[in-house]
Amino acid sequence: MTQGAGQGPMPGTSYGWSQDPAEAVAHGAPMTSSVHPADAVGAPAPPGHPAEHEQTMIDEQMMPPEYTPTQRDLPVVTAADTQALGPLYVVGDIHGYVDRLREALYATGLIDSEAHWAAGNARLWFLGDFTDRGPDGIGVIELVMQLSAEAAAAGGYARALMGNHELLLLGAHRFGDTPVNSAAGTASFLAAWRLNGGQTSDMERLQDHHVAWMSRLDAAALTDGHLLLHSDTTAYLEYGTTIDAMNDAVTGILQRGDADECWELFRKFTRRFAFRGESGPQAARELLDTYGGHRVVHGHSPIPYLLGEPGAEPGTEQPDRSAVVEGPHVYAEDLAVAMDGGVTMDGKLLVAQLPL
Repeated sequence: MTQGAGQGPMPGTSYGWSQDPAEAVAHGAPMTSSVHPADAVGAPAPPGHPAEHEQTMIDEQMMPPEYTPTQRDLPVVTAADTQALGPLYVVGDIHGYVDRLREALYATGLIDSEAHWAAGNARLWFLGDFTDRGPDGIGVIELVMQLSAEAAAAGGYARALMGNHELLLLGAHRFGDTPVNSAAGTASFLAAWRLNGGQTSDMERLQDHHVAWMSRLDAAALTDGHLLLHSDTTAYLEYGTTIDAMNDAVTGILQRGDADECWELFRKFTRRFAFRGESGPQAARELLDTYGGHRVVHGHSPIPYLLGEPGAEPGTEQPDRSAVVEGPHVYAEDLAVAMDGGVTMDGKLLVAQLPL
């Protein structure tokens, strides 16, 4: 499983955050100290050192008679034990609507009025689709990257998953008009990106660090019993029987850079509606039985479409225009939660705390 994407700054990066000692120990980093070796707990002091007298005072006056420093069953405290887990939040599809994102995060108390992290040790997952259709996809990416660093410094985290529109933008940037083997005939990533709401301003502002960040995003995560995905499809199962294996497979495809292989990945991650209808609960159980968790949480398919009339041919589905989206949609016998409020169709950009 790739780590680093949305995980906050690594030691030595230009963000300027100092490394927390407990975090350094947890990651196996060597620690340095200005404490004299003889002042360390349990270290013998050389004759005449002030610590020798202090240690004698501790031994003879301060310690109760039942004190047993060699007791075998004393609990071991690790760095992870000292860092309490905060509340868990998820964000649905954003599609370039950075102002709507700021409003939703502020209303939930995750950021302050200046769009900086304000939620301490809270945990936040973005479910993908940051760009296309809306006015400022690059602004969304930069805000997510900023919050990742700020949340890590505050003891929480803000992390992100790979959406099909990240795959589309990466493909358009890397392969351009290179023909790919499409079931609909010869096509290209650039043509598909334009047809699916690609914004010229995003492509013009796309920089190497944006590309590197998107390329390292995981496709799925399991958190507090919630299987977090972007797409409501079982196609993830074609890339591995564990989350780590599947994430590594997706990252490997992007690293190899074969246009047809990347197109096939994009095509599969664009599938939808697997959890809707009579077979939906079984599809959700198949994913949960394989990857773990008790509920799938996804974006990708706008809730008005999920509430529309099922059974039509792919591409001809009509949304339920009467549906008013106020929050996540729970369905498939309570096994699935949809988080795409339909921001691109005058719907709502959803931010929700889990469990619902």
